[in-house]
Amino acid sequence: MSGQTFTLPDLGEGLTEAQLVRWLVVVGDTIAIDAPVAEVETAKAMVEVPSPYGGTVAELHAAEGSTILVGEPLITVAAERSAAAAAYLDEEHAGSGNVLIGYGTAAGANGTRRRRKQLRTPVPSGRPVAAGAATIERPRAKSPLVRKLARDKGIDLTLVPGTGPDGLITRADVERAATVTPTETVAAAGVTDRRTGLTIRDRIPLRGIRAAIAATLARSHREIPEATIWVDVDATALRTLREALNAGPERGPGLLALIARFVVAGLNRYPVLNSRVDTSTNEIHVFDGVNLGIATQADRGLVVPVARDAHRLSARGLDTEIRRVAAAARDGSATAAELSAGSFTLNNYGSFGVDGSAAIINHPEVAILGLGRVIQRPWIVEGQVVARDITQLSLAFDHRVCDGGTAAGFLRFVADAIESPEAALADL
Repeated sequence: MSGQTFTLPDLGEGLTEAQLVRWLVVVGDTIAIDAPVAEVETAKAMVEVPSPYGGTVAELHAAEGSTILVGEPLITVAAERSAAAAAYLDEEHAGSGNVLIGYGTAAGANGTRRRRKQLRTPVPSGRPVAAGAATIERPRAKSPLVRKLARDKGIDLTLVPGTGPDGLITRADVERAATVTPTETVAAAGVTDRRTGLTIRDRIPLRGIRAAIAATLARSHREIPEATIWVDVDATALRTLREALNAGPERGPGLLALIARFVVAGLNRYPVLNSRVDTSTNEIHVFDGVNLGIATQADRGLVVPVARDAHRLSARGLDTEIRRVAAAARDGSATAAELSAGSFTLNNYGSFGVDGSAAIINHPEVAILGLGRVIQRPWIVEGQVVARDITQLSLAFDHRVCDGGTAAGFLRFVADAIESPEAALADL
């Protein structure tokens, strides 16, 4: 038997560590090249790590929940080097290149590779798995689809009893766990908080993406002298325009995409809001072009996927790109670059049914525009009180980069474009 140890690969984007969320294999499993072996969470995203080696899993070098540095051992794979298997494995290994998070290894010259069937033996939930010097208790789900279902529903598989063969956790088990009340699933916690005397129902580790969100927001409040201004806007004409665009042969852009197009135009007129402050040089770096971040609520927290080069896109193009990056952020497939390359953020908190918010700037950006829900309200038009579709815009900005006049000018530009969208689009 010969063993090959795979270390945690370069994560890119300056990331140097990741939390091991879940093993997808156990010792004794037979895996093919590029088979996913673990789920890890970085400060940017949750991704599966594929193995560049095929063979039998000989050792898992870390426990679930632990933090691994880039370059540290992750998994050791042993391969039978019999005469019959040697040529086969050598051929597979020849087609395997450096593994990057979220990607498979390099394919052969013809763009294909042969895979061996992954052999799985049913194992009861809670089977001990070697993890270096430690031993961990790991539940076994019936398939990757069951593990994904549990992740999507926020179910901890260690708390789910398996009803399948030999204790395997099935889809029905996860669905059943999702209907159990929180007090039923966490009753085992039972720890009393000393200050309040209340029972602690659950403990949520502040790590991975949640830790990155906390660090970014705390740094924003700590470093940025933030001010917020807001305005109520009559969006009736914008809704009418959207309905007219949807009446055509192609689907028209949504309200968010139309407003995003006005935001990009406003940043072109007030570029200092599309910048960052470099404290090391005591300079404001104004960007040439806009990477528009779209604040998106995902299962693991608030993330900001980016529509790159938004200044080059039409309203229809922005609509397509916003939908794409938001979907990727929600299902966990967004790359680290897609979650960290923004220069200005648009936050549609109206989707939660609220009217206004004093948003926190997404550090190291210098401004964020919030959009409230669009709702009918009484409005005075030409001296008459009529029902109109009203929304509220709020702009939080870094007072180091501009004063209220610049911020108000940008906000008023976007508001005027929403109230007279046809005229605004004619000038874009």
